[in-house]
Order: sequence, then structure tokens, then C-alpha cells
Amino acid sequence: MSLTPTTSQTVGPFFLIGFDRMCQQDVAPAGVSGERIEITGRVVDGDGLPVPDAVVEIWQANAHGRYAHPEDWQDKPLEPQFRGYGRCATDDEGRFHFTTIKPGRVAAPDGSLQAPHIAVSVFMRGLLIRLVTRIYFPDDPANGEDFALDLVAASRRATLIAKKVAGREGVLEWNVMLQGPDETVFFDC
Repeated sequence: MSLTPTTSQTVGPFFLIGFDRMCQQDVAPAGVSGERIEITGRVVDGDGLPVPDAVVEIWQANAHGRYAHPEDWQDKPLEPQFRGYGRCATDDEGRFHFTTIKPGRVAAPDGSLQAPHIAVSVFMRGLLIRLVTRIYFPDDPANGEDFALDLVAASRRATLIAKKVAGREGVLEWNVMLQGPDETVFFDC
């Protein structure tokens, strides 16, 4: 008898069993300083169909540009109730959403400041490793100075910038397109 190796999966097909309690969609509870925002979106495959069993995780700095992490020793305010981390499983239509605040600017590897952004990881069946990308904010003047955005061809940068939802103050839409001409830019990490 021999053991046959099987392919690895990052998620599924039964990941929701015991998983719901680990989801955190309200990243910035009441009392946390900063501009409150809601991010809504969908994870869509190359055929334009929703991915109903993906997991979207976000990680961000607070409004002052400091992460809720023991290795962030910046001399900036740290708000104990702000975790900066969120996780959301997509629904049957591939939808996810988070409520949070717009993050402050953090240092780039060269010491310059990055544009406000949210780091995103996407997990789903069939992926052996997570997909890593970012969400940037529309009309932010710092986008033109961001080192990571500068790595992306100008014609593809729009896949990283959320869009304002008409008639809904503070609501942004940002979708994850897994393949195709409008594929979201993913980073090697």
C-alpha cells in the first residue's frame, strides 16, 4: 500500500464549518478615529461568474498610519479598539464587505510615504497560495507618489483603485477579477 499525495487547497469545500466565528467585517468599531468607510465588492472568475466560496482578508494601518502590531514601534497614536484586520467569506454571489476607516500613510521601504491603502489577501479553492493585492482610494493625491502603484503599468492601476458608489456617502466598491482583460493586479510576496 502506498499513500498518494493530493493537491493542497487553501480553502474548502467545507471551510464554513467552524469558520464563521473567525470572520470580522467591522474592522473599526465605534470610537475609532478617522474617516469611516464601507468597502463592498465581489470576487469574480474569468467567465464573469461569482466565486461563492472565497475568503477575503484585509490588513491596514489606523488613521494615524500605525499598525496594530507589536512590531510597529512608530511614535504615532495606537488605538486599542482598532485591530486593522478583517476577514469575510464571500456569499453565493461572490460578495464581500467591510466597514472600516481610511488608513493613514505608512512608510515605504525607502522611507518615503505610501498612499493610503489596504492590503488584501484572497483565498479560494483551487489556489495553492493566496493572492495578494491592495485597495487604494479614489482621487487621493498621494496615489501619484506610491511606490507600489508605480510598479504597475498605468493602464492596469485602475484595478487597484476603489470606486465611489453614487448616492452613498463613504461607500466604495472594489472588485476582485481573477482573470481576463480587467484582471486585478496581484503582487508576488
